[in-house]
Amino acid sequence: MNYLAHLHIADYCHSSLLGNLLGDFVKGDPDTQFSTEIARGIRLHRLVDAYTDSHPVMQQAKTYFPSQTRRFAPIALDMFWDHCLANEWRQYHSLSLRSFVNQAQQRVQRAHPAVLPERFTRVSTHMWQGRWLESYADFDNIEFALQRMSQRSPRMAPLAHCFDSMQLHYQPLNALFATLYPDVLEKAKLAEV
Repeated sequence: MNYLAHLHIADYCHSSLLGNLLGDFVKGDPDTQFSTEIARGIRLHRLVDAYTDSHPVMQQAKTYFPSQTRRFAPIALDMFWDHCLANEWRQYHSLSLRSFVNQAQQRVQRAHPAVLPERFTRVSTHMWQGRWLESYADFDNIEFALQRMSQRSPRMAPLAHCFDSMQLHYQPLNALFATLYPDVLEKAKLAEV
């Protein structure tokens, strides 16, 4: 799952939105670095990632990628799952996507402790200003995001080619999301983090 899903899951579970966004930016024990509420959000993010990565649907989804990009499929699929969520937003939340994103931004910014990881601050500033979360509804924006991510280092270059597989297998992957996401929501809701 990517940023939109992590924010939605946090909201669904009454967890810290900031903590759930921080999950990819914080290493080590979050309890020694943040308040209890934010640390719980970070742990929920980690639980969701671990559950999603090991879910049978993910194993099936990865088969739609050729061997040379399969290692990067989980990263691309995280973006694709956010696309699916944005496209099906009304099935999962009573607010419009725009209203939810606006409220999420306010809640995250109000919850900021004095010190946050520099990379998180940089990425989240771009995310809010660029309206990334809403843009995920447009599949072409997923391609754009993957292209940009693939340029971060030569090692990430194959990520740019993952979009072709997602485009070719759009319908079966979208159907897999409809199975995966309710399972993730249920697992997150029942989690004791």
